[in-house]
Amino acid sequence: METNSQHYDNVLYNQIEEAYGKVVYTYTTQVIHAGRLHKRNTTLKWCQLALSAVSTGGFIGTLITNQILLTWVGGICSTILLVLTAYFKDTDLSAIHKKHLDTSNQLWLLREQYLSLLTDFATLTREEVVKRRDDLQLQVAKVYNAAPLTDNKSYTMAQKALKENESQFFTQEELDKLLPVALRK
Repeated sequence: METNSQHYDNVLYNQIEEAYGKVVYTYTTQVIHAGRLHKRNTTLKWCQLALSAVSTGGFIGTLITNQILLTWVGGICSTILLVLTAYFKDTDLSAIHKKHLDTSNQLWLLREQYLSLLTDFATLTREEVVKRRDDLQLQVAKVYNAAPLTDNKSYTMAQKALKENESQFFTQEELDKLLPVALRK
């Protein structure tokens, strides 16, 4: 009987580890996707500004110099600006960026709660572990249901950040540098 009990505890611990890993991946993907959206939004806003300046300058230059080339440059820039403006009419990258950040902030807390559950696992009763696991699953489901979708590129970047760069983890040396001298190991 003890063997089955130990086996169940191992399976339960592994399930919690797996859930923790999924939350870490989703958190990292959301952060990366938010960063990509922010960069895209900033780039497109600067493009709008530059196109607006060139098209206005082109038309004003035409009035002053009467050169047809400036009219063409201004017209082309104005058309591209119209396309960008139409894109932003239906797409609010700032709002989408904020949703991804909000989701990542919620996932950060759940990630930490899963980590605490793994840390406390040996000191809790099985019933306490199961209850906390079930509560966390419900909380994660709520966040996932409201979360904006990411894309494959963000997931691939998160995968690389976690597997190759170990972006969510610290070496002991890195931790020591973050701690005051008196707390270092």
